[in-house]
This record gives sequence, C-alpha cells and structure tokens, in this order.
Amino acid sequence: VLDALSILSAASVTDADRPTQLRPHNLAYLIYTSGSTGRPKGVGVHHQGMLNHVAWMQSTLMLSADDAVLQKTAVTFDVSVWEILLPLLHGSALVLARVGGQKDSEYLSEVIRQRQITIINFVPSMLEELLVSGPKRKDMQSVRHVVISGEALGHATLVGTQELFWHARVWNTYGPAEASDDVTCWGSTPVPQDAAISIGAPIWNTQIHILDLSLRPVPIGVWGELYIAGAGLARGYVNQPALTAERFIASPFSSEGQRMYRSGDLARWTDAGILEFGGRADEQVKIRGFRIEPGEIASALSSIEGIGQAAVVLREVAGERRLIAYLTPQASGSIPEASVLRQRLGESLPEYMIPAAFMQLEALPLTSSGKLDRRALPDPEISGDSAYVPPETASEILLCRLFAELTAARQVSIDDNFFSLGGHSLLAMRLVSR
Repeated sequence: VLDALSILSAASVTDADRPTQLRPHNLAYLIYTSGSTGRPKGVGVHHQGMLNHVAWMQSTLMLSADDAVLQKTAVTFDVSVWEILLPLLHGSALVLARVGGQKDSEYLSEVIRQRQITIINFVPSMLEELLVSGPKRKDMQSVRHVVISGEALGHATLVGTQELFWHARVWNTYGPAEASDDVTCWGSTPVPQDAAISIGAPIWNTQIHILDLSLRPVPIGVWGELYIAGAGLARGYVNQPALTAERFIASPFSSEGQRMYRSGDLARWTDAGILEFGGRADEQVKIRGFRIEPGEIASALSSIEGIGQAAVVLREVAGERRLIAYLTPQASGSIPEASVLRQRLGESLPEYMIPAAFMQLEALPLTSSGKLDRRALPDPEISGDSAYVPPETASEILLCRLFAELTAARQVSIDDNFFSLGGHSLLAMRLVSR
C-alpha cells in the first residue's frame, strides 16, 4: 500500500481528477441505525444535509479558537459528525476521548477539567450516570454549551444538568439518523415539575409536519405523527428501495416533488409554536440510545421450545427503564431457565435486546377486546440464574448489597452475574463508583 501511495501526487484533488464534479446531493457518509430488529439499516446522507446541520450548529453555538469540543461519540452514530467537523471548520480544539471514555464518569469529569472543554454532547442515560457520580461543579465551569440528544430528556435529568453546568446553555435536540442528525432544537429554560420538556422548533431549512393517519395536519395541542422534510432529509436506505419508499414518502405540501420522512414518533405543537415529544406511534421503544421493537424479542422467545406465549414490555425498575419478558408455558412443556433463555436469545439478538427479567405466568392478561392488558401484568421480580448461596465475608456482603441496590434484585447470591440481574455497562460504572 505504501509503495502505491508513494507514486501518487501530493497535490490537492481537483474537479478534473474526479469522474464528475461534486454536487450538494452527492453522498457524504453512511450511518447505520441501531435497527429495531438488531439488523442495522444503512442511511445515505448527502453533503447538503450535513453542511446545513453543521452551519446551523455554528450559528447556535458560535465556536471560536477559544473553544474545545470533546469528541466522545462512536463514529457509528451521527452525533460524531458534528463533534468532529464543527471544531475543525471553525478553528476550535478537537479533543478525542479515549475508547470507552464516554461511559466513565470519573474520566469525563477529569478530561473536562484538564482540557477546559467548552462544548459537550450527552445522551440522557449517560448524562444521568455523570450526575449520579457526583462531579464537582467547579470542574465543569469551562463548559458553556451542553447539547442533549438521542433519547427523551427527563425532568430530573434536565434540572440536575442545569445545576451542575450552572453557567452553561443546555440544548435539547431531536432528530433521527434519516435526517442529518438534529432537526429540532430547544434552548432549555427552567421547567415546572409537571410540565413536558420541549424538543423545540425546526432548525434551518427544515419543515416539521404533525399529521393524522390521512396525512392531514392536526390542530395545535393534538398529538399526531411527526414527519420531517427539508434540506436535511437523507437519500434513503442503502439497497432497500421498498423500505425507503415506505418511510420516505411524497409530501402533499409541496408541488416540487419534495419528500418527507415518516418518523414513527408522536408529537404536538404548543400555542408557543414549539414541539412536545410524545414517544413512539408504534410499538418501538428506546433504551440507552437503541431503538428496539419488543415484538421482535417476543417472536424470538416464542420460537424457543417450552414457551407458549411471550410478551415483552418496558417497565420502570430501580429508577430506569428495562425490558421485561412475560412468558407462558406450552401445554406439554416447561419454560427453560433464564440462563438458557439469555443464551438462546443471544444467538440472534444483540445484548441490548435481551430482557432484564423473565416472568412466568399461567396466562397473559387480556383486555375485553382480546389485546394484551399491560396494566394487569405483575411487577417484575429480578432474580439471578443460580441457586442462592448467602454471602459470608465483608466483601461478599458489600457486593451483594450493591448488586441488589442497583438492579432491584430481591436476593443476590454470591454466584450471581451482575449483567444477568439486568446490569449493563453504564450501571457497571455506577457500581465501580459505589
């Protein structure tokens, strides 16, 4: 490879060296979404959308040579695009976090203090881990902008962020990978406890439509499905024309053949002209930044011998959202042990789609219309895979207590696996902190 490179010119590439001249609609990069089925979809994003977003961010954050941006998002996520390009385009310092550093709250606090970071992005779940670790406010005093994206922002997380970064502006953004990252933004202000947290208004050259099932705009204050149009819209899904045609549809509000993307999210306009986010219009859920279709997990469970019916729902456990599986046995069989279920699911699903607990029921509760009655499902019971062996030493007692506190397990054996109890990498960092 080095020999081949040595014979090439070191001069900058010109239009004459290209098969055709670069255009705004040319492909800039591919981003693979997390995918509701565990099989990521490639999204083609063009230069026009990418540059529109980066230019809007600069108008909002106003970077200069005095700024330092912490790049800590994996390049497989679209947030990394602006984390890298924005400081390079405007003469700011680009500080690269170490691999896995975004999950280490102590490391993040130290690098913010040492490198005087002024611009930083967080996914809410990672931000919550930072807040729990108890960083010092004085170590955060260099930060002047905190951008939050990727998940719905909770009230407690917003308040904690505003207190920790007391002199910084906090921005809550919304946008799927299918639309060049952010498409709406809200510069946060103090929010009453019972008020919804806004996702703001459209960014430059972007249109947001809140529509009913007939693609008609809904009135202000009424929930509808959120559609995105404008400069940031991606080309579509790579080598998936049918899926592209399903999600990227012709806009009834344009006479020039403009498309719009069906997000699958619920939203509504307020009287003030800003948007409130209402979760998914379909059954998808989002955990730690990953989009998940619980029906896919239930289908995988139903294919395992011994399981009759399966339902997977999102439940609040130990202060965080976790996937819980409810199972009924086949008439002539028995449900395998939880460890076996985890192993079997792991053969076809990624780790983040494995339920935190498996609850066995005689029958799934149904509504009068024959649908699953989620309200009638019992509270989850978190337990380990092994027979109970009580702790004896001081270290064992301490670890079993911490395991129980962080996972909400009713009883922890010294042989229990932290991750089998519902633990994950972010929760493990909290365990280390404890």
